[in-house]
Amino acid sequence: MKTKLLLLPILILILSCDLQNRSGDFKLLPHPQEWKITGNSSLKATDLKTYFNPSGLNLPPGSDFLKEATATENQEQAQLVYTIDQTLEIKAEGYLLDISNQQIQITAKDKAGLIYGLATLEQLMEDAEEQNVPLPLCQIKDYPHLSYRAIHWDVKHHLETLDYYYRIIDKLKKYKINAIIAEVEDKIKYKRQPLVGSSDALTIEEWQKISEYAIERNISISPLVQGLGHASFVLKHEKYKSLRDDPESDWAFNPLDPETYEVQYDLYRDAMEALPHGKYLHVGGDEVKTTGRNSGKSPLELQLLWLNKVCQFADEAGRTPIFWDDMPLKQMEVYRPMFRPEMPKAKVDSIWNAKQENLETFLPQFPKNCIYMRWNYHTPEAYGNTKAMQWFRDHGLKVMGATAAQTRWVLMPQREGNMDNIRSFALSSIETGLNGLLLTLWDDDSPHFELYYRGIIAFSNDTWSGDHLSKSELKKAYRQREFSHLVAEDSFAFIDSLEKPVGEWKNILLNGNKRNYLMEMEKREEDGLIALPDSRNPGKWSIDYQQKLTMAKKMIQSTSKIGEKIEHMQKLAKRNSYTLEVYQRVNEVVAFTPKILLALERFDQASNDEERMIEKAKIIQLKSDFKELRNKFEKTYAKTRVIHKPKDYLLDQDHHHHLANQLKAFDWQFYSELLMFDKIDKQIQWQRNIID
Repeated sequence: MKTKLLLLPILILILSCDLQNRSGDFKLLPHPQEWKITGNSSLKATDLKTYFNPSGLNLPPGSDFLKEATATENQEQAQLVYTIDQTLEIKAEGYLLDISNQQIQITAKDKAGLIYGLATLEQLMEDAEEQNVPLPLCQIKDYPHLSYRAIHWDVKHHLETLDYYYRIIDKLKKYKINAIIAEVEDKIKYKRQPLVGSSDALTIEEWQKISEYAIERNISISPLVQGLGHASFVLKHEKYKSLRDDPESDWAFNPLDPETYEVQYDLYRDAMEALPHGKYLHVGGDEVKTTGRNSGKSPLELQLLWLNKVCQFADEAGRTPIFWDDMPLKQMEVYRPMFRPEMPKAKVDSIWNAKQENLETFLPQFPKNCIYMRWNYHTPEAYGNTKAMQWFRDHGLKVMGATAAQTRWVLMPQREGNMDNIRSFALSSIETGLNGLLLTLWDDDSPHFELYYRGIIAFSNDTWSGDHLSKSELKKAYRQREFSHLVAEDSFAFIDSLEKPVGEWKNILLNGNKRNYLMEMEKREEDGLIALPDSRNPGKWSIDYQQKLTMAKKMIQSTSKIGEKIEHMQKLAKRNSYTLEVYQRVNEVVAFTPKILLALERFDQASNDEERMIEKAKIIQLKSDFKELRNKFEKTYAKTRVIHKPKDYLLDQDHHHHLANQLKAFDWQFYSELLMFDKIDKQIQWQRNIID
């Protein structure tokens, strides 16, 4: 026994030395500008018990990862020492982080820099604790390339649960996003124009609390209240029909009616009160062509008339207006080159040379206090896009870019979360000295917000530090940061593989690209759902839909492998299990729908009535299985999302066929499947017509 007791300290020493010799795999996002690791410190993540600030400054809100640590007045005893030094020669929001053998020091340029230095420390501690290794001896010098790094909250078609908005803000802070533009539409309970707010809208006070929580974490939230066009959320109501540009359309306001501005200004006032810490007022203004009501004014004149009025309002309210820039460029016929990267430079220049004089005729009418937001979601590298942005700058107008991590993709973002285009626009914005960039996340087809995070994190990395990481390295870092170092390697990658079957799922039960046309699909069935087998002509259906059947079999194979990866990751993940749960639900839906086709194929190829009866029973069971799957899907989504609109909600005319805006219930998410099962039940009349 004495021998064993004597050996115990030696074993502890050996284990301690082993820990000191083990180096962890540390990945930070955004990647720091300068980062040097020289070895291992003597500090474990669990050693941070005390912190010191010479001025007695408390840790900023959002430092929950240090919740067990307490302040000390003895700097030498503190494991963490942090200061704010405004004379530090580094850009705003920058910081220095130095981990020595026994102490961590963060020197920040400002409060934001302290928040971000601590966010970096949180990631280092996360990796160290998970891998059971010491914190690294390291020096970090870090600051953002772009000062305004904003994401887009588009809540026009659904709200999240209130607590989820706070969780989103915590995540954005961790990845150094510093702004949100919230497209609020009817999701504020407006006080000045109460009819506009939906019955499930958040109150002004609830929005104010969200805004306060965000600004404490260096995130300013500015409202986007659609103005001239995209005005259906207002003009759908009987009370406001007189303000329509076209009496038959709820799309656009009449810019010549003074009451238009009374209503819009009331909405602006309430939105700014709800989001008091934003420095911008985004007025929209895109995708609209007003008629002028026989006034003799051109659409461009009407647009600029409206824009000047709302920009003056914003200026008097202390906000900088932001305006989508597409319509003036369309109306002057210089728009197309922005989306054609293959167009030669000389051709682009010739188009501009031919049209620029007309555009400059209107230049005095372009407000100077406005930021012209040049949105381009797929071809920011096009010379025509750069040319347009430079035109604004050359003429003394402020410009900012807008990229996207979600556009019109169903179920989940595609094209690797649009990573290539995000990086392209981020780098060009950095190179040309622009102030910032917006990442749009459109709710038109309403995927789950959890599935936006890979694109958001890519955006945060690229706008902060540029292209320090390759795309492959960025994806590995994403998996490590979001889930665990155990799943960082490429063998655990599944998101890119899921994109293809999701894209095929969209229309696999339909003739053509019809999923966004639910109402038309129901009214004109022959243009929507594919046909069903006819037992009087067995085998013909399988021939007619051979291509879809081949696709269905491949979808089932790929989703089966993806499902196995997700389940494996769920066992290993240390964080964000809910994200994986959402991906799992998406994968299950995409795996299920092709089974309908294969069941119909078996029915079509049955050689006698007895076999058809057996296959019919399987299809009936499939409908029951789908109901169970849908319930699982909705249960997962409802943890963070309000999945149904209120019963009293008034749907608008849906000019752009937004999938999430066509039904009040969450049926829109599964409408193709629901219609197909309905067609099987009602049109074919299995009992009497197929098997008689």
